[in-house]
Amino acid sequence: MPRARDLGVTIGRFAPGPLNAITDVPGVRIGHVTLIEGDRTRTGATAILPHGGNLFRDRVSAGFAVLNGFGKFAGSTQVQELGELETPVLLTNTLAVGRAMEALVAHVLALPGNEAVTSINAVVGETNDSGLNDIRAARPTVAEMRQALEAASSGPVEEGAVGAGTGCIAFGLKGGIGTASRRVDGYMLGVLVQANYGGTLRLDGRAAPVTSEADTDGSIVIVMATDAPLCPRNLTRLATRSFAGLARTGSALSNGSGDYALAFATTRGQMPNEMMSPLFEAAIETTEEAILNALLMAGDMRGWDAATRQPRQVRGLRL
Repeated sequence: MPRARDLGVTIGRFAPGPLNAITDVPGVRIGHVTLIEGDRTRTGATAILPHGGNLFRDRVSAGFAVLNGFGKFAGSTQVQELGELETPVLLTNTLAVGRAMEALVAHVLALPGNEAVTSINAVVGETNDSGLNDIRAARPTVAEMRQALEAASSGPVEEGAVGAGTGCIAFGLKGGIGTASRRVDGYMLGVLVQANYGGTLRLDGRAAPVTSEADTDGSIVIVMATDAPLCPRNLTRLATRSFAGLARTGSALSNGSGDYALAFATTRGQMPNEMMSPLFEAAIETTEEAILNALLMAGDMRGWDAATRQPRQVRGLRL
């Protein structure tokens, strides 16, 4: 299935990296576990690793932002307090957050050099995939989420109905995982989104066909990586700008939305404030393109609506 640029939809003015993915940032790795089983299981987990080493021992600077907090983002208060990540990030469904934390704790404790570790800040984001998934079933399991961590690699990133995006719905269409990247003044910035929210879809500022099923509620998690040397304060500022890209897609930003953004830097340092504006602009356009990629790459899906306890068919976006 084509991505946005394959269809001539070019967002913004900055050039993408070679993969147009978050893994264009050197060292960043992505892993998925995708669960499509029977008529009801449509869920999974996505792991984001800033580098391939022991993150607990070699932490990265991070910033966190919330637009509307109707959701769960485990570990966010320590990220805000200390300005760093000490575990990978796991994305999954709403009722699997606890299991994702267990998976991260087990992952970190098992790493060589962590034999004396007694406190771990597991970082987990979620969206509610119950529109296509039997979310009350205990999937993914702790073991399945550890598979996502172990599968994490650099290179091309699977998009659409994969990993934590397997059961997502956005704008009444099939949502999911999307990614994009930009080159900015010699640095790389990449975004990965878990798109599962509502509103009236717009494509590069233009009205798009809407569906009768479009909802105003739902959530999105935006994870941003860069090799620009940014301090936690400027990473928080960078994460906040991603919400402008979210708004450009037509998000309703409703009372029932959970809108979260996490940004981390793989390089230590403190870029001057006056150099941040190009990165801010790139954060906006990269987020917008990543969301469109999530929709375009997802395809049609039939699953189980856990609220109505009925089968449900959701179609993918086609231009």
